[in-house]
Amino acid sequence: MCLDLDAIGAPLSEEKAMTDRREIVVNDKMQTGYRYTLSAPEGEQFDVEFKPHYSPQTMLEMGVFEGRYLNDCTDEFPSEWYQNAKISPKPDITLNFFGVKSRQPLKVWQQKGWIYGPDPRGWFQWYCRYYLGRRLADIDRIQIKRWKGFARHAGQIRANCYPGDVFCRPRQRQGLLQWSYDPLI
Repeated sequence: MCLDLDAIGAPLSEEKAMTDRREIVVNDKMQTGYRYTLSAPEGEQFDVEFKPHYSPQTMLEMGVFEGRYLNDCTDEFPSEWYQNAKISPKPDITLNFFGVKSRQPLKVWQQKGWIYGPDPRGWFQWYCRYYLGRRLADIDRIQIKRWKGFARHAGQIRANCYPGDVFCRPRQRQGLLQWSYDPLI
């Protein structure tokens, strides 16, 4: 009987890890022919300063971005991310976890210079690709810094809401969820 040690959780050899890298080719409404390589295991080896509360799959299942985010990216991301996702062909705020609108149009993000590098949809697209295992040192550093800065909203909720009152500041709470922070603080 042969055991595949890689399959039962033994560490991969460096040679095996290098051959397991996958290239992703993106062809969706916003990018055609963009390619990136996954160099880290899915959901692992995050920067020590980056500790998101939810995976992209969980965020999509909870209800983010009015159900209109990454709908045309089903070939890029794992199919299980979409199995229980709250998605819609048209924006629908009732699909958001808190049932409120809490985002600005992509055009505003573009005008304000909040779109970085090869991720034309913004922070969440970066996070999905980072979660899958793409690493781009300069872009990752910028996006992690932005994520850390978003924590100020949790501080505002703590300062202005009674503990346990999840109905206080629902837009900020929805925003926290959309940046992978725990909105139920």
